[in-house]
Amino acid sequence: MDKSVIKERDFSPLGRSSILGVNIDRLTMSESVDKALDLIGGGGCHQHVVVNAAKMVAASEDSTLRSTINSCAMINADGQSVVWASKFLGDPLPERVAGIDFMNALVDASASAGFSIYLLGAKAEVVKSVAEVFTKRGANIAGYHDGYWRSSIQDTELVQKISASGANVLFVAIPSPDKELFLARYLSDLGVNLAVGVGGSFDVVAGLTRRAPVAMQRAGLEWLFRLMQEPRRMFKRYLVGNLKFMRLIVWAHFRSRREV
Repeated sequence: MDKSVIKERDFSPLGRSSILGVNIDRLTMSESVDKALDLIGGGGCHQHVVVNAAKMVAASEDSTLRSTINSCAMINADGQSVVWASKFLGDPLPERVAGIDFMNALVDASASAGFSIYLLGAKAEVVKSVAEVFTKRGANIAGYHDGYWRSSIQDTELVQKISASGANVLFVAIPSPDKELFLARYLSDLGVNLAVGVGGSFDVVAGLTRRAPVAMQRAGLEWLFRLMQEPRRMFKRYLVGNLKFMRLIVWAHFRSRREV
């Protein structure tokens, strides 16, 4: 992908915290859903992104990813560690807006508002299962496609397919930073009003993976539950990545104190 095609769109930074150079909206879950509905109903093409410790570290090292995130119309803190960091740095966020919870809330809100949805990502059988689950909940599913399209069709063919579906909302469940860069490049051609990256949420909806107990979620330990489920795959992301995030936050804190 040619990263030179990515340009920052002009969205006001008012009402946003800034952590390690990444802007994050000061929104609760309900406020986030309301803003999303406003963006969908208002027309235009908008991108939503969630950030966690791993993505914050990646953005601190990759100016293209950081620029892409900051250009999004909505940026939520998916990780509790990001919320804690915002408070430690004196620029607090109100709460964590978990990506999967936001997706589920927006699915139901879109059903009530009459907005249609396109699903992109995961394995073919998984995304099909998610479409069936959401349809039973009253969602209007305009179409879906697995996340391995590059083995059979080109990006432009898929973009045309999504645009032709007439969907208002696009949920994208492919890894970072691929989904952020893909959406930034093709957003205006996709024809959707709001494109939302949802990571591994489709696997949870389809019943392939489980979320942490509510108590662990509230304690900010959902990462530990995922690590226990997939230790080999998640070790680098959570243990190594979280330690690096903590070092960056502590350094940012002491640097800000020296500048006062």
